[in-house]
Amino acid sequence: MEKKISEIKDLFAVIKEDGLKDFINEYGKDERPGVQAVIARAQKKYDKYIAEIRRIDSMKEYERKYSEYELICGIDEVGRGPLAGPVVAGAVILPKDCSILYVNDSKKLSEKKREELYDVIMSEAVSVGLGYVDNLRIDEINILQATYEAMRQAIGKLSPQPDILLNDAVTIPDVSIKQVPIIKGDAKSISIAAASIVAKVTRDRLMAEYDTQYPGYDFAGNKGYGSAKHIEAIRKLGPTPIHRRSFIGNFIQN
Repeated sequence: MEKKISEIKDLFAVIKEDGLKDFINEYGKDERPGVQAVIARAQKKYDKYIAEIRRIDSMKEYERKYSEYELICGIDEVGRGPLAGPVVAGAVILPKDCSILYVNDSKKLSEKKREELYDVIMSEAVSVGLGYVDNLRIDEINILQATYEAMRQAIGKLSPQPDILLNDAVTIPDVSIKQVPIIKGDAKSISIAAASIVAKVTRDRLMAEYDTQYPGYDFAGNKGYGSAKHIEAIRKLGPTPIHRRSFIGNFIQN
């Protein structure tokens, strides 16, 4: 019995991406205009799905290059530039057969997509480590050394420990594991991109919590970065306990 057009539309609304090809094959020869409109939408969605599979495959170049290593870990950090809050590093070991789609440099993703991917990564990763270095330590040792410290913390929390590290641009001092620094690695390696997403979501959630503790600075919105509203709040209200004094000297002097 021929399905009603409304039934086909309802099926398309819930079908998963990996089922689109079968859907198109089954209903593509139905010449009713309403069905053909649905098939056109399905084909467009399927083409995007295939393009995403190819993009993700291209992001496994370094994972394939170092495939002789069993446990490959991506490392990235978030929060080097803000005026307040910690720097957070993420370390992620993905399974060799990882097929998580839409993973990318966290800055290129919407907040909603980052949150969705965070849950998937945390569920499917072999291991995830996070490192935090607060504003006081940043002021004490400078942001670069604080970033390295956060990365070492993140690596130390992994279980099992990785065989090789794929790092976003840097070589981390005082780490005995083999390292491969990759310029713009969060856009070239799925492991590094996953680490950037985990670190970004973790830090953003933390800054949202700080917004409730220190109202008036819009930490939930600016995440500690130097927006006009944030700078004005520093000048009017003064710094909070989470501000990096070494970053805000020019603002509190005026």
